[in-house]
Amino acid sequence: MSSTVSTSRGVIPPKRVGTYDSHARPSYPYDQPASDICDDDVELLTVSWNQDYACFVAGTNHGFRIYNSEPFKQTFRRDLKSAGFRIVEMLFRSNILALVGNGSSPQYPPNKVMIWDDHVNRCIGEFTFRSDVRGVKLRRDRLVIVLEHKIYVYNLTDLKLLHQIETLANPKGLCCLSHHLSTCVLACPGLHRGQVRVEHFGLKVTKFINAHDSHIACLTLTMDGLLLATASMKGTLIRIFNTMDGTRLQEVRRGADKADIYSIALSPNVQWLAVSSDKGTVHIFSLRVRGLGDVSHHSTMEGTPELMHQNSTSLDALICPTSGANASSSLSFMKGVLPNYFSSEWSFAQFHLPENTQFFAAFGAQNTVLIIGMDGSFYKCSFDPVNGGGMTQQEHIKFLKADSR
Repeated sequence: MSSTVSTSRGVIPPKRVGTYDSHARPSYPYDQPASDICDDDVELLTVSWNQDYACFVAGTNHGFRIYNSEPFKQTFRRDLKSAGFRIVEMLFRSNILALVGNGSSPQYPPNKVMIWDDHVNRCIGEFTFRSDVRGVKLRRDRLVIVLEHKIYVYNLTDLKLLHQIETLANPKGLCCLSHHLSTCVLACPGLHRGQVRVEHFGLKVTKFINAHDSHIACLTLTMDGLLLATASMKGTLIRIFNTMDGTRLQEVRRGADKADIYSIALSPNVQWLAVSSDKGTVHIFSLRVRGLGDVSHHSTMEGTPELMHQNSTSLDALICPTSGANASSSLSFMKGVLPNYFSSEWSFAQFHLPENTQFFAAFGAQNTVLIIGMDGSFYKCSFDPVNGGGMTQQEHIKFLKADSR
C-alpha cells in the first residue's frame, strides 16, 4: 500500500457531524489564522460543489471559503497566512472536510489528505502517499482518494481501507460517487482508453462500460448511482448509460469542434443535463431517460429484492418523453443515410460565458442553473422548460469580493 495513515479512534461519531456555524472561528494548529488578508492578494486555486449543490467551496492560496448557493451568501471562511488548498471537498453541509494543500507550505504538501473536523478544530485523520493526490470524494459512509493510477476507498467512520482500484492514467482525478445511503456506487476510468469502471459495492458487482473511443474527460452519476453520464477528450458527445448493464440510453451532441469538457450535471429529477466547456457555453439537454426513483424509499440496504427488481427494468421502461425536446438537424429525417452528425440531438437551452475559463454547472430550484467559475464568478440563470433557447441571467456575483464576515 502506497500510503501511511494516521487516524483517531472513532473518527466521526454522528453527534459530531453538524452544520457550519459561521460564528465559530477557532484557529488552525498548523498555521496561524490571518485577519488581515486582502482580497486582492487571494488567488483562487479550486472551486467545487458539495454533493447536493446546496453550497460550494473555494480553495485559495490563503485558506478556503464556503458559500450558500440559494440564496447566494458567503457562510464561512478560513484565512491562513501561508497555507493554500488545491482540493477542498465538503461532506454535504457538515463540519467535515477533506483538504489537500498546494505545496506552498510544508505542512500542506500535495501528497497528503487531511480529514478536518472544523467544529473541534483538529485533523481527525491524515493520509500520506508517495505521489500527489489527484482527487478526493466523500459520502456519508465513504472516503475516496484518487491517485494518478490508483483509487483507495475507506470507511469514513474509522478510516479503514476497504478497496483498492487500479485505473488508467488519471491526472484529472476523475471519480464520482452515488450519495443515497441505500446505494454505494463508484465510477472511474477503467484500464483501457474510453472505458469506465462502475463498482456497485453493495451488490459486489463490477461493470466495465466502453463509453467512448478516446480517453474519458468527465463523468457523473445520478444520486442513486444507477445512471452515468460521460464525455470524452473530444468533447463533442455526451452519453448516458444504465450502470447496471452498461446499456447506452441516450447520446447528445455539444458541438462539432473539439472541446474541453469541464463539468456534467444531472438534474435531481433526471430530466435535464448541463454541460460546460472551454467554448464558453453551458448547454442544457432534455433527457429521455426515466428517473429510477429514490431507492431509499424502497429499502435501506442495496441489493434487496426491491432494488434488484428495479434494476432489472427493461430498456423501454427507462426511456420516456419530456416536456422539452432537443434540437436536431433539418436533415435528421435521413438518419441512417447521412453521417450521425445530422441526426444528433443538440442542446435545448444555452447560456454564454467567457471562453477558456473553467466553469462548473449545477441545477438549482425551479428550472435554474447555477454556475461557478475559476475567475471567481457565480451565475444563476433560468431556462424555459418548454421552449428552451437562450437562458436568462438572474444573478452574477464576484464571490471572492462578496465578503460577509
